[in-house]
Amino acid sequence: MNVFVDTSGLFALLVQNDHMHIRAKENFSYFAEQNAQLVTSSFVLVETIALLQRRIGLAPVHDFNAKILPLLDVIWVNDKWYTCAMQRLFAQNNRNVSLVDCLSFEIMDSLEIKYAFAFGHFEENGFTIAAFHNLDIK
Repeated sequence: MNVFVDTSGLFALLVQNDHMHIRAKENFSYFAEQNAQLVTSSFVLVETIALLQRRIGLAPVHDFNAKILPLLDVIWVNDKWYTCAMQRLFAQNNRNVSLVDCLSFEIMDSLEIKYAFAFGHFEENGFTIAAFHNLDIK
């Protein structure tokens, strides 16, 4: 099973005082137990690192880079991905859905990934929030 990993899931996983930390930690452990393939984008990496650095500091950036990044299959954004994401952003016409989100949706559609490790706009866009209590991975 493939799971797309979003900034919101990563931030909650790495920040102990985040209100979704316990849930994120349980879900991430479940993905590991089930050998789920964790997919993300280079835009999510940049967004996550910037958010961690600005809000928490460099220590969680180091932890992310050393402990979490090696577990992720990263889709590196090129001009094709960027163009698709921008087209989706304009088509969505919703200021609350970011370019990073639109890129994530494009990648998920393209790779037929239906589950997201996220706490955000994914359900509104037809994806399922991956959680240990709502998945039956075989």
